[in-house]
Amino acid sequence: MPIKSYLAHPQEDKKQALFEALSKIEQCEVIPAKNEDLLIVVTDTNSQEEEDKLKKLMENIDSLKLLSMVSGFNTPKND
Repeated sequence: MPIKSYLAHPQEDKKQALFEALSKIEQCEVIPAKNEDLLIVVTDTNSQEEEDKLKKLMENIDSLKLLSMVSGFNTPKND
């Protein structure tokens, strides 16, 4: 299962709106930075396909200015 972390930079004065939009997405855990105008987003999905759809969904949020991946980890499924 892909687990990835991102830095989400909001549009100017849109940090709270971005936080609320990302928090509504089940596969996202959102942590606001205390000293910067950005959010830390950790995603946990069941497949790379689901992760790709999630990333597109996040990138289409109006209050998002920039989404940059910081780290990615994929645990292979044991069949």
